[in-house]
Amino acid sequence: MARFLEFLLNHWVLSGIWLGLIVTLILYMKAKAGSALSPHQATLLVNRQDGVILDIRDKKIFDAGHIVDAVNIPFTKLGERATELEKYRDKPLVVVCQLGQQSGEAVKLLEEKGFSNVSRMHGGMTEWTSQGLPAVK
Repeated sequence: MARFLEFLLNHWVLSGIWLGLIVTLILYMKAKAGSALSPHQATLLVNRQDGVILDIRDKKIFDAGHIVDAVNIPFTKLGERATELEKYRDKPLVVVCQLGQQSGEAVKLLEEKGFSNVSRMHGGMTEWTSQGLPAVK
């Protein structure tokens, strides 16, 4: 530990650059991902505020198991099919993918299209099923 501190003091410029890069990366990832909800928070949003689940997985994977009443628009077609979501513009949207990684990009795309109340579900369907929550086929 003493050698590490000695290195930091002797190479303060290099250490500062690394710290700046790490902070920049964290801020970039946070801005890219959008706000995240747990499966429990997503359920409360749907039940209490009439929210809508948007599943962006491919149709074949969606049919294998999905959240009840979820709307399926694959991520690859979301840009061209976003008009199908116009009837949900005033409702909160929760975007769900398989692992929770691709949904951040979908949230940003929907925000660019004018949807203001869009969130992603942290962990995606993997987290949903691992918590034992129901999925329909």
